[in-house]
Amino acid sequence: MPEQASATAPPRWLERAASVGFFVVATGFTLYLLQYYATAAGGPVRLAVALVPVAYIIVTLDDLRHGALYPRLPPAAQAALAVVLTGVAAAACLYLHREFDAIREVRVGFWNTADLVAGAALILLLLEHSRRKYLPLFVLNLLLVAYVVYGDQVPGLFGHAGLPWERVVSSMSLETTTGIFERLSQLALTLIGSFILVLAVLRAFGAIDSILAGASRLGARSPHLLPQASVVGSFGVAAVSGSGAANATTTGSVTIPALIRAGFPKVRAAATETATSLGGQLMPPLMGIAAFLMANYMGVSYFDVVARGFAPALIYFAGVSFAVYLVSRRLVAHHTTSGPAGHSPPARLDVTDRINLVAYVVAIGGLIYLMGVAHRPAMQAAQQVFVMLLAGLTVLLVARALRTRPGWRALRQPYTGFVATFARMTSELTVLLAVLGLVTASFTITGVPTKVGVLMLDAAGGHVALIALLAFAFGYVVGMGLPPAPTYIVVAVVITPVMAEAGLDPWVAHFFAFLIAVFGELSPPTSLTAAVTSRIAETSFLRTMGRALELCLPLFVLMVALFTWPEVIVEPGSAQLLPALLVAVATIGLIASVHGSFGERATTNRMLKLVLAALAVALLSGPPVTLALVLAAAIVALTVAGWWRTRALTPSLAATTG
Repeated sequence: MPEQASATAPPRWLERAASVGFFVVATGFTLYLLQYYATAAGGPVRLAVALVPVAYIIVTLDDLRHGALYPRLPPAAQAALAVVLTGVAAAACLYLHREFDAIREVRVGFWNTADLVAGAALILLLLEHSRRKYLPLFVLNLLLVAYVVYGDQVPGLFGHAGLPWERVVSSMSLETTTGIFERLSQLALTLIGSFILVLAVLRAFGAIDSILAGASRLGARSPHLLPQASVVGSFGVAAVSGSGAANATTTGSVTIPALIRAGFPKVRAAATETATSLGGQLMPPLMGIAAFLMANYMGVSYFDVVARGFAPALIYFAGVSFAVYLVSRRLVAHHTTSGPAGHSPPARLDVTDRINLVAYVVAIGGLIYLMGVAHRPAMQAAQQVFVMLLAGLTVLLVARALRTRPGWRALRQPYTGFVATFARMTSELTVLLAVLGLVTASFTITGVPTKVGVLMLDAAGGHVALIALLAFAFGYVVGMGLPPAPTYIVVAVVITPVMAEAGLDPWVAHFFAFLIAVFGELSPPTSLTAAVTSRIAETSFLRTMGRALELCLPLFVLMVALFTWPEVIVEPGSAQLLPALLVAVATIGLIASVHGSFGERATTNRMLKLVLAALAVALLSGPPVTLALVLAAAIVALTVAGWWRTRALTPSLAATTG
């Protein structure tokens, strides 16, 4: 297990010293990036060389102040190691920044010893960081480095001449076109960093808390609306978080206890939050990190991805919401007929919550308008929304302060919170993508993707369905050990060229890789989102994961629909509407066949469920439009009948619910 898993609170002196260091470096990091966003001075390569080591320092100090840096060691030893690690990073940063032009122009291919030492030092620091936080990624990097150096010992197709250690170090650091300073870390600091600005300012001024307050108010109106509050809360937070685990941590701490009090078994409550939180990777305009990577790999604007991402995200949320509704009819009804009755009246949202919700809507609407209507580059759109939000919320904070006269700490808290959130999130992402740069460098210089592609094409015989199954199996294995972003990178680098060669549209190939990466958040036996929600609910991790898989059926439907109804994502706009609607109907039909009820007699119930499932599968298979419309009408009719019957049978169903 990574050492951070056993983190304990550090002593007060260490926490204070680490916090001071963290905020000093974080403030400089934030100001440097804000200056870059305003001027683009130096370009993205120089920016990465300057800030990747600084990002490492920020992450290290943040771990130290939270007791997550070598927590098994005594505090003094932790502090000493932090000084060594950050000192080495700072020295390498200063050297590479000073020698930047010479390394890239004068000594290209003939780097001196100092160049190689500085590059090797950063590589080792990043490998050690991955050992502490992403152990599977650390092991993968070690295996790949060994393969790069000792490829002459590997027989068959995957054998190669082997490369010297000097070439390994230079390709992973000094060359800047591969390795830790390549486009992945540049992307984290530029495009993704500009969107994190929006998320950080919303978090700092309390907009995320206000979304949860609004969802709780919705749930307080009725026990049957309460489960939907989990969906609504995750839907709102998802649009600005882009992370399933982050959604689960944020919304789950509120919704899971409420669901348990309303009568949900702990496993069901945790599974509901797991399924809705997973949408954090899907929901535009701030989709998961893999969506930014997709735009980068495909050479398109981020809005091209966002415009296509709305349809799958809405299908997913509609499907999960319907599944949660069908399940909750039984669970909540059982509680209200056998447990405590009555609900406290919903609390009114205060002025601050209302302002924050308006700010949230303005942020989402502003991003969509600037990217989709005004055709601004995504990075510029995010920066403009950030400036607008920060200015508006500052004016409102000052106006409120003139009336209430709060203390200095209350006034500065949103701004220190913004700096801490922005620096921490951007640094963690930058360091992670720098580590992933080591993986892609190994792939690039050894030609692994091409060799895997040859094997897959031979194994599948050119059949698209077999290629898709092999790609899913490959991504499933990768996703068991890696977060969504690295999973997408590995699948995109290795698999999507194979799918393109088989004749598939690039959007289909890359969205398939994207959905596989999202599934990695849920894939047994290592679901991070399920781990978070089961811990909050204090219930079984494996049972939570199993129940969540039932609710996440829409994700599997979308994976199939990419191949049978590619129009859902190939061309954004009006061309998406009918295919997306048909896929949504098929999704709802499959969910009703799993979670609905069609009669008290078991035989009739099973038969109607099988008929509905067969109709949904037929629609999902991509028949001609006329037949698809007939199938959709039949599915809607049966689903409505099942929904109505589920409502009518709720009391008897509740009696059998445990």
